[in-house]
Amino acid sequence: MEQDTLFINRELSWLEFNRRVLALSKDKEVPLAEQLKFAAIYGSNLDEFFMVRVGSLQDQLALDGDKADAGSRNAVAAQQLNAIMPVVAELQGLCDKYVNQLEENLREKGYNKLNFDKLTKEQERFWKKYFEAELFPLLSPQIIDHRHPFPFLRNQEIYLGVTLKNKGDSEVSFGIIPVSSQFERVLYLQQDGVTWYALVEELIAHYAPMAFGRWSVQKKCLFRVTRNADITPDEGLMDQDIDYREVMTELLKKRRKLAAVRIQFWPEAPQEIQHFLCQKLILSGKRCFVQQSPLDLSCLFRLASRLASDGHTELCYPAARPMQAPADYNLEEQVQHRDVLLCYPYQSIRPFIKMLKKAAYDPDVLSIKMTLYRVARESQIVQALVAAAENGKEVVTVVELRARFDEQNNIDWSKQLEQAGCTVIYGFDNYKVHSKLTLITRKKNGKFQYISQIGTGNYNEKTSEQYTDLSFITSNQEIGEEVAAVFNNLAVERLTPQVENLLVAPLCFKSVLMQEMDREIQAARDGHPARILLKNNSINDKDIILKLSEASCAGVPVDMIVRGICCVKAGVPGLTENLRVRSIVGRYLEHSRIYAFGVGEDVRVYIASGDFLTRNTQRRVEVGVRVRQPDLVARLLEILRLELEDNVNAREMRPNGKYVRVKPADGQARIDSQMLLYDLFREDFHVAPPAAAAPKRVGILERLRNFFRR
Repeated sequence: MEQDTLFINRELSWLEFNRRVLALSKDKEVPLAEQLKFAAIYGSNLDEFFMVRVGSLQDQLALDGDKADAGSRNAVAAQQLNAIMPVVAELQGLCDKYVNQLEENLREKGYNKLNFDKLTKEQERFWKKYFEAELFPLLSPQIIDHRHPFPFLRNQEIYLGVTLKNKGDSEVSFGIIPVSSQFERVLYLQQDGVTWYALVEELIAHYAPMAFGRWSVQKKCLFRVTRNADITPDEGLMDQDIDYREVMTELLKKRRKLAAVRIQFWPEAPQEIQHFLCQKLILSGKRCFVQQSPLDLSCLFRLASRLASDGHTELCYPAARPMQAPADYNLEEQVQHRDVLLCYPYQSIRPFIKMLKKAAYDPDVLSIKMTLYRVARESQIVQALVAAAENGKEVVTVVELRARFDEQNNIDWSKQLEQAGCTVIYGFDNYKVHSKLTLITRKKNGKFQYISQIGTGNYNEKTSEQYTDLSFITSNQEIGEEVAAVFNNLAVERLTPQVENLLVAPLCFKSVLMQEMDREIQAARDGHPARILLKNNSINDKDIILKLSEASCAGVPVDMIVRGICCVKAGVPGLTENLRVRSIVGRYLEHSRIYAFGVGEDVRVYIASGDFLTRNTQRRVEVGVRVRQPDLVARLLEILRLELEDNVNAREMRPNGKYVRVKPADGQARIDSQMLLYDLFREDFHVAPPAAAAPKRVGILERLRNFFRR
């Protein structure tokens, strides 16, 4: 089998995902303020891509440049970097074009970007006065010559670089002014009914000659450095006498000083400044990007917020808030009668938080155990755990200190949890604990009772309103015992080898799902109806890709909803002609993982914390669960159905790996799955029916059967 025929390079696939994000910044069906946000998200995504993925490839190149990365079509690091940079340059050109159009659209709405080369006399007086009063006292200009060494340039901060001459000197010196993050990035001025906005770095660049005194500024340009952030615990630090939290604290300090991987320049940046900085930062010209758009696109978030605060609701998405449970809704009581599935952001996370808070004070509750990967800055969930510990409950938290870019937040929370009396576990040396798992243990009438929660998303109140995620809560005692076993294994750094009801990576996650695929393959070969439906964030696991190709060749219809990285080509004759891939990128970040196998009443549906990336299947502790209650199965299938019929947010992959936007056919209604799911969950939270009554919504199964037999 030709690798190029079936597989797509992981890094190039990710860049194609970010292209889909960027495309929303020019989508006329997206409100202007939201277009600004998508451009900003594109920039933030690209920053992280360079810090993590390009940083990792750069490390490979430095340490073992001739060793191939088997997970990337056997391309060595140098080849991958050479393939990445032209695509980034192409995307940068598109970004400049789209942002320029956004600025024109803002002008039509009365928001004009200030051009400091074309100031009126009145504007010149105002901004000069502002610079002298508010910025000049805080500037820290630096001269670089044989007496003044080249300074350390902070990751992701903007600087002004200049060439300087002293009166009577023939030599040229270099100077740098840091644009401190303490400055307000976007400045506003109301004038004659128009809102003028200016970027603080451009204001500093305009008045830079005032900052260097007797030196004469010859040429100048703004620039921004991105540094490698791909750090892992160093074996030399893993001393038995050193607390792991101290190790991570030291590594965070190290991250700030890692090598540069990219430099962005202002338009028409002088060649001598570019050459000087590349030489000092040891960067090739391919890592230098000259751009028309702002060097740090996060300023567009601020502009979007300004539009909203000025009352331009028509420029924003219509308000859509999570459905709140009735005031008397008691999740703990409901889950004693039936399994419950909360679907974010369509339903609120509050019932779960309320259940945790109640458990913290319930005299029957003996313990609460939870895995914490990413939590909110002001986490009510952590506060509930603290309250439980202070009330004498046994509270065990598995805190993953290696949650990238959330390390410091997790370090801080782990300290607070310990101070409250919680047992804090950091997980494994070689496996990240990425599962979303909670276990509440009660003892009533002399018997132990479990409430288990298995989720696809983090315990984070903020992201629960921005990400689509699933939270499964059950009082099933068998599941509770298995969840308890997982926590016990985590406590002693042991992988869970076998379970009946759960999926637990790395030992019994991929293998179980591949067995499910084998069942569908065999069904198709026997002439029976078969189907595979997979919704997740990313896929690059080679074994799974080959199994999906086998399923396609056996005649199994395979539908995949993959938001981001997808390393398998769809619709390739003889390999994946029965496999369809679509990506949904819209108002909410699609984050839930749903894996469904079979048709009709035989359909088997799982939710899980793990994707089909090799890191999830082999190097992380992930947990999933099979959902068996008919109405909840129906609800999950309804989510898949709507997303497979989406013609607003969806793009489908072609056999060449490129994506094409799905549009409504002539006369066809617009199907926005993200908005229609509000209608699905608009009814009140489920209230447990009497024991003899049929489960609510079971009728959906009948409605779905024909669809899933297609």
